[in-house]
Amino acid sequence: MYLAQLNIAEALDSMESPVMADFVNNTDRINALAEESKGFVWRLKGEDSDDSYAIKAFDNERIITNMSVWKDRESLFNYVYHSGHIEIFKRKKEWFHKALKMHMVLWYVEEGHIPTLEEGIDRLKYLQNHGESEYAFSFKSSY
Repeated sequence: MYLAQLNIAEALDSMESPVMADFVNNTDRINALAEESKGFVWRLKGEDSDDSYAIKAFDNERIITNMSVWKDRESLFNYVYHSGHIEIFKRKKEWFHKALKMHMVLWYVEEGHIPTLEEGIDRLKYLQNHGESEYAFSFKSSY
């Protein structure tokens, strides 16, 4: 089994605004870092772009999505918290509103399965409404 993740964030302004410029300017570097990381399998990309933030999955156009698949929990955890990604992660308050609900969900997928965005959103909504289980969980869980 592989580990899938979806996380969402509400940007403070449009991706074209000066407020978001440093985030946008770092996107290619951070995406490349993910793809070069041990255990990386796949990430969601837009139809006309390598960036998933061009995909509008919610009524609020400032909500951006990031979804990926990893060989295991350790690989994803190391990328998020022990790579160059952490410098951008620590700056999230500069670009995004504080999440009022769970904004990240993890779940297991069969090796070779590429989850759909709808699948990820379903898992996130489940986690928000029902809490952690084998179906949908966070890094805080031991599933």
